[in-house]
Amino acid sequence: MKHYEHSVLLDESKCTGCTTCIRHCPTEAIRIKAGRAVINSNRCIDCGECIRHCPHNAKKAVSDQLSSMDGFKWKIALPAPTLYGQFDNLDDVDYVLNGLLKIGFDDVYEVSKAAELVSAYTRLYLQTEGVKKPAISSACPVIMRLISLRFPSLEEHVIHMLPPMEIAAMLARERALQEHPELTPEDIGVCFITPCPAKVSYVKNGFGDYMSRVDKVVSISDIYFLLISSMSMDDELKDLSESGRIGIGWARSGGESTAIFNEDYLAADGIENVIHVLDQIENGNIPPLEFIELNACTGGCVGGVLTMQNPFIAKARLQGLRRYLPVSQTTLPSGSNYIPDSFLFEELPEYDPISRLGNSIAESMRMMADIQNFKSTLPGIDCGSCGAPTCRAFAEDVIKKTACPEDCRLRDSWQNKGGKA
Repeated sequence: MKHYEHSVLLDESKCTGCTTCIRHCPTEAIRIKAGRAVINSNRCIDCGECIRHCPHNAKKAVSDQLSSMDGFKWKIALPAPTLYGQFDNLDDVDYVLNGLLKIGFDDVYEVSKAAELVSAYTRLYLQTEGVKKPAISSACPVIMRLISLRFPSLEEHVIHMLPPMEIAAMLARERALQEHPELTPEDIGVCFITPCPAKVSYVKNGFGDYMSRVDKVVSISDIYFLLISSMSMDDELKDLSESGRIGIGWARSGGESTAIFNEDYLAADGIENVIHVLDQIENGNIPPLEFIELNACTGGCVGGVLTMQNPFIAKARLQGLRRYLPVSQTTLPSGSNYIPDSFLFEELPEYDPISRLGNSIAESMRMMADIQNFKSTLPGIDCGSCGAPTCRAFAEDVIKKTACPEDCRLRDSWQNKGGKA
């Protein structure tokens, strides 16, 4: 399995070993060792929950700087629809799009426009015979990595549709080459403006056998002040926006679902809520549904850790902005009744499921029994003093020989007071 390059990293100089991160990591990817957090790369899904909750800012997201685009002759910006919700009193998306041109981009292609195409093709996808229902959206890279690591049995439910960011990158490149024949593909640089670190990891690592068409990923928080200083209400605007309510609605939870024009859907946001939903799908404890939209961040992409504004305020701003837009400005080619190959990916990435203990069923069963036996010797209060998030996780670490029984400071005293030996 090839090395996975993460975008969520630890700044050891700021870490105090306070255990806040281990209590919030949804995949138990963090341990405290020698007074510092340690992130298990194989378990991390780049959700950014540790960034969101760390009181010392010891967790950070690493993205590209805007200056990294200077090496390209033709620079294209791909603004996520979340970007529009960051600005107060914005009544026209074109202020943002023109602002991107002012700060150095040669062209802008809205991800919300590509989202409208993805929505249209998703409606066709759901009508295809043999599609496993409920079909799970593949738009959020955190959810895709979570399914591969923790819920591999649900992979057959995943829609094999590329996310709007990738479709936007493909169409923006095609447009640039068509309108500027003097350019070569190497001259064109595509920059996605992201609300979350997971998109950075997606671009760095690709997706299965698919390599991203995006060259650089710049965070909304890094570009915000530069962009806001370039936006003037007095400027004469170029008419650049080509998306409507459907595309911009993708920034919030439920926006993708409502765009399929089918009431048999479920939309969940927030990583813990998402995990509960995936558990229920895996257990078959869910009503008949056509489509499931899952967003790792609370509120959807507006809740990404690389944004500037409170997600609920950003959501309210987007609702006001959408009020004046057409439903959609993007339509499929006339007579289109199939999905182009360029909109689809073949295979999901291969990961080792994090629940796997041994190399065989027999070995895994033995280890599971050992874990249960050792766990019965622990206090069961999940205090985190051992450096693991729960007593169950600590027991697994001990059996896997990545921790010592003595790391639990309460074990001996608990047993002396009547705990089970």
